[in-house]
Amino acid sequence: MLLSEIVRVALTSLRANKLRSLLTMLGIVIGVAAVIAMIALGNGAENAVRDRIARLGTTVIWINPQRVNQGGINTSTVAKLTMKDVEMIRERASHIAGVNQQQDRPLQVVWRNRNTNVQVTGTGTNFLEVRGFRMDLGRMFSDIEERARRRVAVLGANVLPLLGIEHPYMILGEPIRIAGRQFTVIGVMASRGVTGVADADQQILVPFSVGRFELFGTDRLQDIWVRAINEESLIDAMTEVQLTLRRSHRLRPDQPDDFTMRNQADFLTALSETTQTFTFLLAGIAAVSLLVGGIGIMNIMLVSVTERTREIGIRKALGATRRNILLQFLVEAVVLCVAGGALGAGVGSAASSVLRISFGWDTAMSPAAIGLAFAFAGAVGVIFGVWPARRAAVLDPITALRYE
Repeated sequence: MLLSEIVRVALTSLRANKLRSLLTMLGIVIGVAAVIAMIALGNGAENAVRDRIARLGTTVIWINPQRVNQGGINTSTVAKLTMKDVEMIRERASHIAGVNQQQDRPLQVVWRNRNTNVQVTGTGTNFLEVRGFRMDLGRMFSDIEERARRRVAVLGANVLPLLGIEHPYMILGEPIRIAGRQFTVIGVMASRGVTGVADADQQILVPFSVGRFELFGTDRLQDIWVRAINEESLIDAMTEVQLTLRRSHRLRPDQPDDFTMRNQADFLTALSETTQTFTFLLAGIAAVSLLVGGIGIMNIMLVSVTERTREIGIRKALGATRRNILLQFLVEAVVLCVAGGALGAGVGSAASSVLRISFGWDTAMSPAAIGLAFAFAGAVGVIFGVWPARRAAVLDPITALRYE
């Protein structure tokens, strides 16, 4: 018997029992849809994490002081970071594109009849370049304003609602009071998103010299931010910065660092691995429904063999071989699974779209996931269809003809 005829007979048999075939496929449809939707959800979460960290800059190094023990006494002090450290990094580190120093403190900010407490950051004029921020309206303060200690300020996007400002145009050029001193707003930054434990959009930037001498009254830096030339030079840049700061702080070889360094690439790697594990877990849970669907197909195919025992006997009496019978029932199982996989792929794609549009969840369809779900569905059809097909193939034709 030709393969085309075997496939035609198998399809005819499935059409003869449309409702049963559809109900049998339902387990595969649900399984494939669940796998695709869960992988799309996991990929979307991973992409969201990558985008969030990429906006922080994967070449940015964050340096801050840490507590150090004082000899054998159970006390500790916070080490100092100063402008001397910044200047030494600029001079000695060859793999960096920029260095930015920061002092910050929550201070009272007043505009007209509104007031709030906001983090005020004294920083250099290269803040935007090093930290990866953008301006929404207005401009950043200049080197001339920095040296002249001009009282100018740049607002973060989330400061506007705190002051009751509906649009950046309302505040541009307006005076505000920070810790009792009057500043002129010259710009508003574009929204960036949450970074770490603080909201980077909820801060006000002022020239470093103004913050140091008029607002904070200290030479200590809270943070130093360094941008490497590119991702390939990130490790070299971190090594240079570490050696430079140890030299600046006069640390002996046996003494630990009195500062900490972090880079966003480390966060990116760790969070990506976590989201990948989460994706695999979701896909594994969803794949269980495929297994259940495969068992359902095997059960229906066994029932079908029993119901069609006499038909099998007639086909064998007319010359059908064991191979023909085996292929017929195997084709029926595979067709059910592949058709269910196609429907499941459509349902899974629609489900991921609904999650994205209706609930605002991040989803990302993966062609590889769809292909994998199809392949798995076909494998389920083969694995769970072999036993019923073999059982039909080994039936004795005389016994089958006598079956009622």
